[in-house]
Amino acid sequence: MALKADHPERIHVAVAAVFDDRRRVLICRRPPHAHQGGLWEFPGGKLERGETIESALRRELKEETGIDVISARPLIRVHHDYPDRHVLLDVYRVDRFSGMAAGHESQPIRWVSPGELGRYRFPAANRPIIKAASLPDRYLITPEPGTDVENFLAQLDAAVRRGVVLVQLRAKQCALPDYRALVKRALGVCHAHQARLLLNTGPSLALDLGADGVHLSSACLLALRERPLDSRYVVGASCHDRQEIEHACAMNLDFAVVSPVRETASHPGAKALGFSGLRDLTERADLPVYALGGMAEMDLGRAFEHGAQGIAAIRGLWLSS
Repeated sequence: MALKADHPERIHVAVAAVFDDRRRVLICRRPPHAHQGGLWEFPGGKLERGETIESALRRELKEETGIDVISARPLIRVHHDYPDRHVLLDVYRVDRFSGMAAGHESQPIRWVSPGELGRYRFPAANRPIIKAASLPDRYLITPEPGTDVENFLAQLDAAVRRGVVLVQLRAKQCALPDYRALVKRALGVCHAHQARLLLNTGPSLALDLGADGVHLSSACLLALRERPLDSRYVVGASCHDRQEIEHACAMNLDFAVVSPVRETASHPGAKALGFSGLRDLTERADLPVYALGGMAEMDLGRAFEHGAQGIAAIRGLWLSS
């Protein structure tokens, strides 16, 4: 998103989504006299002159909460315009730290599950962080089930047993009665292991079948004039260019999948974006973005470095299960 030239103040902030060993995330309440006072936020603060994002993050977390960062990695980058200022939030995910978190500046703090974040009032700039903190770094897209449904479901079960928690069911060649039966069984497999199942179909059918959400094609995305399902459901979309990413943001979707990052056998004629193209689109997104196209688990670090939430894959996640 481009910065607006008429903003009197531009603020660069390092922000942390800190997770404990129970997968809860740390939030703090802003003091009443501060900008956006009284609202909850993720801990962090402004970069000092000449300071790196990582050093600012470590300093702020130590000062605010008393914890020392052991490891952190990029989560999401957010540009946001308030009436009186523009903020750039460089958000890192912290999964390892030492010390006991406390409100060292007399601020209330809480550890909450990602699913509970919606109950708290946050500044508008924090909304994309809530989405990113609530999503995993791997998004499995299933292959077509084919005729051996039992084998398909066994492989799906293996994937969710090994930790996949977000799945898109692609079954475009199924007749509707078979599709309904398949969705019911796939939901059972996913929910047995606390995984969420999104359907690559119309929102109304996904709702009717009891899915956890929907994944929209780019054509369906561009036809939208408003978000198709409420916040109880996960809504993602396929995006390939700037127009589609910006429309996904305008529709307040939960995430986008950008492709193809690399050339793939399934789309041999599609021009690969490369990681530089991925970075260009993540910079324009105020929602989490998954990298798709030739991705495997070994690409996670590079995807993080280029602004992505993580990777989406068929072969790279399905066969590794």
